[in-house]
Amino acid sequence: MEDLIKKVSYLKGYADGLDLSPKSDEGKLIIKLLDVMSEMADTIEELNARVDDVEDVVDELDDCVLEIADDLYGDDEYDDYDDDDYIDDYDDDDYDSDGNDYFEIQCPNCGEDVMIDFDMIDDDNAIVCPNCHEEIELEFDCDCDDDDCDCGHEH
Repeated sequence: MEDLIKKVSYLKGYADGLDLSPKSDEGKLIIKLLDVMSEMADTIEELNARVDDVEDVVDELDDCVLEIADDLYGDDEYDDYDDDDYIDDYDDDDYDSDGNDYFEIQCPNCGEDVMIDFDMIDDDNAIVCPNCHEEIELEFDCDCDDDDCDCGHEH
């Protein structure tokens, strides 16, 4: 940033060496432009200093958050935590943060556990295993004895 201030100072010195008349229209314009450029360079320097201060605070806050996470979860367990791991590890109430219902099935092709959203069943789209990328065919057995059941299966 000092480079910009030096350049503006150089231009001011150069303009002084030209003996511009502050009474001519061109001289007034050039002097005013150089004054504005000088103010802009000073403002940019001040803004850069403030941005540097904010970056320092953000870095400090980031370190604090990491320390808190380490205290809560311990042993840097979540440093490399991937969103894909969340679905595999999730089994609290079989709900995500949006309240969608999930259930876990085992892929018949690769044997890995897969979380399925109930909405995925209602869609006509095929369910594809995220591990082996093979289509998973679901079969449902109805346990009800009611002929008026609206589950869609024959009784």
